[in-house]
Amino acid sequence: MTSSSTQGIKTVLHPVSDVAKAKPVYAALLGTEPQVDEAYYVGFEAAGQHIGLVPGGGQQGMTSPVAYWHVPDIEAKLAEVTAAGAVVKEPAHDVGGGRLVATVTDPDGNVLGLLQDR
Repeated sequence: MTSSSTQGIKTVLHPVSDVAKAKPVYAALLGTEPQVDEAYYVGFEAAGQHIGLVPGGGQQGMTSPVAYWHVPDIEAKLAEVTAAGAVVKEPAHDVGGGRLVATVTDPDGNVLGLLQDR
């Protein structure tokens, strides 16, 4: 049934209203300081996972954390999941460093992220 596999969930992004308050909580939870610490994004690497904080994510339409499934071919996976009934929320786009991301919603409105590193 599946034409393109996933590499599992490796990235979860959390919308935060106050990154200065959220950052120490996640650092304590994960036991590490952020590897990326910018005004627009804070990213942690812990136990093979990437945990990101998105300041103002709520204003960007993020209503809850979004798990990103890593895939080898984002366009193929978008075609596959939309053919199965998902709806594209955010088309694939480059967020820097050759990383492509996209989001879709399932039939219940849950947001699912797709991520491809080139």
